[in-house]
Amino acid sequence: MKLQKTINIKNKKASFEYYFLEEYSAGMVLTGTEIKSVREGKVSMADAYCFFNKGELYVKNLNISRYENGTYYNHDPLRERKLLLTRRELRKLENKLTDKGLTIIPTRLFINDAGLAKMDIALAKGKKLYDKRDSIKEKDMKREQDRRTGQ
Repeated sequence: MKLQKTINIKNKKASFEYYFLEEYSAGMVLTGTEIKSVREGKVSMADAYCFFNKGELYVKNLNISRYENGTYYNHDPLRERKLLLTRRELRKLENKLTDKGLTIIPTRLFINDAGLAKMDIALAKGKKLYDKRDSIKEKDMKREQDRRTGQ
């Protein structure tokens, strides 16, 4: 099986459901079979979110599929994975989470030039129903305009 050169997995649902207030890029602690599955692009970020546990940031519900050629050492697809940020960034995020309605969500998973798995996370605030309708309307208007200019 041929691996893709660039891995760039986006959480499309996140920009529809949330406003992004601040964005960070974090490293991830992965096992051997997990990084192989990531390099094959077998990741689902649909329901993933981040939480703090004893001052450390973890991502939950990030589905990294089992590696096909893995043996009994294969990983659990939905296990909690530790994210690596500086102490200053962790403290800042933990303090901001005390505000009502804020959460931390993963927005993008990618492999950097050094071959390390990185995740872009965002401090986000949930959108209301009418905000989502506005987002759909803007997207439709942009698509219609692109269609007209393309002819």
